[in-house]
Amino acid sequence: MGGPAVSAERLAFNNRIQALELGTGTKSGYNLARMRFEIVLAPEAIQDFRALKANVRSTVRDALETHLRHEPMKTSRSRVKRLRGLSRPQYRLRVGEIRVFYDVSAESVEVLAIVPKSEAAIWLEQFGSPE
Repeated sequence: MGGPAVSAERLAFNNRIQALELGTGTKSGYNLARMRFEIVLAPEAIQDFRALKANVRSTVRDALETHLRHEPMKTSRSRVKRLRGLSRPQYRLRVGEIRVFYDVSAESVEVLAIVPKSEAAIWLEQFGSPE
């Protein structure tokens, strides 16, 4: 009844089930989409970063790695915003009282500025490029 073809199909099915149970099966599209972006700081952003207090610098560094390394275009209610009406910068990352303005290309994230919240509107007015 069925013969070798049926047992081969059953074996393949059982192998797929075991792989899924062990977490060694094929990866979902979500994991494949998590490509690693290179984070590049513009010279002005490096100056801004160095001017921060050490504890704030550490927090900003952690936030850059957490939010910009794998999904820099993933917006949220308050942390990452897509800036409307501007071609540059494209996004803003909120890190406490600090605002990080950045652009995203195919493989990299270019951090343009790291400024206090109180100076963010002035920076955008001065350096932002309207669409």
